[in-house]
Amino acid sequence: MTQEEVKAVIQEVLAEQRSDHDELVLKTISTILTSFGIEDDDRKEIRADFVHLRKWRKSVEQAQSYTFKAVITVIATGFVGAVWMGIKTMLGK
Repeated sequence: MTQEEVKAVIQEVLAEQRSDHDELVLKTISTILTSFGIEDDDRKEIRADFVHLRKWRKSVEQAQSYTFKAVITVIATGFVGAVWMGIKTMLGK
């Protein structure tokens, strides 16, 4: 046998094993989802649910970012206001 023939045989065996594994993985995933009450026909709805969850998560993260920025702004403004009032009080005496 030549090296190319050996490679071809190895590739055929690996392809057969891969398809067996793929079928086993698909069957396992289908069984798990079915045990959770999710049928094969519900794929579009499940995908839409995950899209909605992703949008919700991103909006919450964005709101947290804006809240953090607002809190920092309020703290900085309060500090600058306190310094300004202190300077005005010292100059007024």
